[in-house]
Amino acid sequence: MRRLFLLLLVLVVAAGAAAAWWLQAPLPQRPGAALAGQPLELAIEPGTTPRGVARAAVQAGLDVNADLLYWWFRLSGQDRGIRAGNYEIPPGTTPQALLQKLVRGEEALRAVTLVEGWNFRQVRQALARAEQLRADTAGQSDEAIMAALGRAGVPAEGRFFPDTYTYAKGSSDLAVLRRALHAMDRRLEAAWAQRDARTPLKSADEALILASIVEKETGRAEDRALVAGVFANRLRVGMLLQTDPTVIYGLGEKFDGNLRRRDLTTDTPFNTYTRAGLPPTPIAMPGKASLLAAVQPAETQSLYFVARGDGSSHFSSTLDEHNRAVNRYQRGQK
Repeated sequence: MRRLFLLLLVLVVAAGAAAAWWLQAPLPQRPGAALAGQPLELAIEPGTTPRGVARAAVQAGLDVNADLLYWWFRLSGQDRGIRAGNYEIPPGTTPQALLQKLVRGEEALRAVTLVEGWNFRQVRQALARAEQLRADTAGQSDEAIMAALGRAGVPAEGRFFPDTYTYAKGSSDLAVLRRALHAMDRRLEAAWAQRDARTPLKSADEALILASIVEKETGRAEDRALVAGVFANRLRVGMLLQTDPTVIYGLGEKFDGNLRRRDLTTDTPFNTYTRAGLPPTPIAMPGKASLLAAVQPAETQSLYFVARGDGSSHFSSTLDEHNRAVNRYQRGQK
């Protein structure tokens, strides 16, 4: 009887040691299931049972018994905590590490960056190029996209906050846009709440439009508030804004990189040389700094500015001074 007990004890200890070894041993991949050194891709749909997860892992390319993997899920007590999603299983992953990844929901993430100053056409192009992002908006008009986002009738331009957005493989581009839309909502609301009491702007939407112009007009961060100050001064006294980026935006894809005199005199809703006040919509995505500059412009007497050619601008309070600056920095005259 004693020998039988000792034998059972040895078997139990051996089984425990084998189980401990298995949990820490790398799960092998079936030959050809992935390129050498590359992770396997495991997709778990919502509602998949723990047994179904084990089978999906084997189907994805793990060379392991699905029942064995399932019983490990069960015995761990965490089988009900496995989350749906898209996962990558790199070579060398152990059963224990695999379960922790699935329970924590550590999905395979990708990222797309929306850049300050981009227009919505550029945003859509970036989303279309983004790796493994589902193109649900492909073929849709801008208006249809905004309707799908719950903003029917709101122009898409400038309504999305420029930032880097991560997403799970297979996510919808509409989901990324929704996050960027809500991010801009928050940033714009916060900026408008901090507006200078003397601002000539009448609404947060006007602040967004002005911020988009500031974004396109500034080459240096320190000039943003001064540029905004010039435009605020012009709005107060009823001067035309006369800003080239709005004209370029109005030309759309017809713009070939050269802004000509006839472009400045051809009337469009965005030509601030022919129409007073702000254009009807933003012309690009402004970042946080431009939003704040639009609502907190610098106190300045300047009504004009011209690019120096090094990214900075020269600011003038009189037309004579401005013309001299144009001659110096744009025409190379002393």
